Amino acid sequence: MPAEESKKTLTVAQKCDLLQFARQTIAAHIANLPLPRLRGDWQELAHVHAGVFVSLHIGERLRGCIGYVESGRALPEALGETAIAAASRDPRFEPVTADELAQVEIEISILSPLRAAASPAEIILGRHGVMVRLGPQQGLLLPQVSLRHDWDSETFLAHVCQKAGLSADAWKDSDAAILIFEAEVFSEGNFA
Repeated sequence: MPAEESKKTLTVAQKCDLLQFARQTIAAHIANLPLPRLRGDWQELAHVHAGVFVSLHIGERLRGCIGYVESGRALPEALGETAIAAASRDPRFEPVTADELAQVEIEISILSPLRAAASPAEIILGRHGVMVRLGPQQGLLLPQVSLRHDWDSETFLAHVCQKAGLSADAWKDSDAAILIFEAEVFSEGNFA
C-alpha cells in the first residue's frame, strides 16, 4: 500500500459499510447462501491494498480473529475473506453458529505497512501492533491487545513470542526481527 494510502482514514460511512458487509458475509457463509456482492460505490476502497484483521467478540471474550498482514487484494475483497475465516477457520475456536451471530460484535483492524523496530522503546502501547519473526516462526498481536490487558512493552513482546510458539524472551535473540505497525480499528460497538 503506498505511504499516502496508509495514512488515509476511512469515513464513518465507509466504516459502517465495511462492518455491515462483514456481518452479511459471515451470515451468508453460515447459512450456506451466496455471498453478498461488493457495492458499486466502493470504487475508492477497491484501490486500497492493506493488511486487514477481523476480530469477533462475544462480550469481553474473543470468539475468532484472523487476518492478513499484507494483502494484494482490494480491501473489501480481503475483508470478506477474513470475516469468513475469523468466523469459521480460527483453529482456537469452533465455527460461529447462526444462533451465536446475533451476539457477536465485529471489529475490523486495517493495518499500515510493517516497519522494523530497533528496541521495545519504539513501541507505543495502544498505537503499535507487534510482529516478532525468528526463523520460520512469527507471531502478531494487534495494537488494541496491549491496552485490553494493560501490558507494558516487554510483556506485549513476550505474548507475541508465545503466540508464535517461541519462548517469552525470544524477541531478545539477535536473529529475531521486531516489526511494528499501526492500525485503524473500529467495531460495531463504536456505532451502536
